[in-house]
Amino acid sequence: MNVLLPTSAAAVQASVATTPAQAAQHDKLVKAAQEFEASLLQEMLKPMQKDGLTDKDEDSPEDAGRDTLSSYGTEAMAGAIARGGGLGIARHVVAQVERQQMHLRAGVVSKPQK
Repeated sequence: MNVLLPTSAAAVQASVATTPAQAAQHDKLVKAAQEFEASLLQEMLKPMQKDGLTDKDEDSPEDAGRDTLSSYGTEAMAGAIARGGGLGIARHVVAQVERQQMHLRAGVVSKPQK
C-alpha cells in the first residue's frame, strides 16, 4: 500500500492540526520543542559567561550574585533565540514528531531516517 505523505515541515503542520484538539497538541509540541532547543542553546552559551577579568580563586557574595544573574541572562537569551527560530532544532523535532503521527494515523510504520 503506497501512501503519499507530506515531507516539508509546513505541509506536515498544515495537514496535522485539523481539529482544535490537534491544534492544541501541536502548540504543546512546539512549546516543548522550543524549550528543548533553549536548553541546548543555554549549554552552548554558558562558556560565554566567563569574562576572564575576575579572579575566581576568591569566593565572595558578589560572585555568587553575579553568577546567578548571569545564569538568568543566559537562560533568557537562549529562550529568546529558540522562540525566534534558533538553530532550527525545534522546527525539525516538531516536523519529525508530526510526520510520525501522520504515519501512525495512516497505518504506515515508518523506518527512522538515516
